[in-house]
Amino acid sequence: MNKENKKRMRIMEELRLPELQARFHDIVGEATRSPNKKFLLRRIAEALEAQEQEAAEAASAVEETEPTASEPATANGEPKLTKLTARELQQLYTEVVGRDTGSSDRRYLIWKIREAGKGRIKAGPVRRRYADGEAPDMKVLPLRMEAEIVARLDEARERLGLKTRMDLFRKSLADYLTAAGEHEVAQLFTEQA
Repeated sequence: MNKENKKRMRIMEELRLPELQARFHDIVGEATRSPNKKFLLRRIAEALEAQEQEAAEAASAVEETEPTASEPATANGEPKLTKLTARELQQLYTEVVGRDTGSSDRRYLIWKIREAGKGRIKAGPVRRRYADGEAPDMKVLPLRMEAEIVARLDEARERLGLKTRMDLFRKSLADYLTAAGEHEVAQLFTEQA
C-alpha cells in the first residue's frame, strides 16, 4: 500500500462507525450496515490495494504495446481481467473464490480474483463454527457505557480471571438470575460459558 493510502487508512481508523460505513460505500462500492470496524477497515484496505494494482497495470499497459485483437488475451488465451465487465468479473469471482459476491467494484473483484489465484485468500463458502450445524438465530443487544466504566470493568474482569467481557456478562447474568430464582433461564448462560 502506498503512503497516501496508508495515511487514508490511519485517518479512517479514527472515524466513527457511520462515517466509516459511508467511506466503505464510497471505496468498496457496496452499502453496509456491519458494525464491525475491523472488517470494514480490512475490506477498505483490500479495495485500496486493488485500486493501486489496477492503476499500476494501467500505467504499464500504456508503456507496452497491446495486441490489436478485439479482446486482448493473457498467455494462456484467457481474456485480461481488466477487460471484463463487472458482471463477468462477478461470475469469475464465483468460479475462482467459490462463493458469491455482492460487490460490483471492478478493481476489488480483480484484486480478489488474483489473490485467490495466488492462494492468498481462503476459497470456498464461508464456514461458521457451530457444533450442531445450523446457525442459531442471533440478536445483538446494545450496551452503551462510558469509556471509564468499561476500563474499570475490564480491570475487574482480568482480576477475576475471565478472558472476555462476554464471559463476565454471561456469568453475571447467570448469577443474578439464579439469585432471583430464575434457575432455568440462568442455566442457559452457564451452558454457554
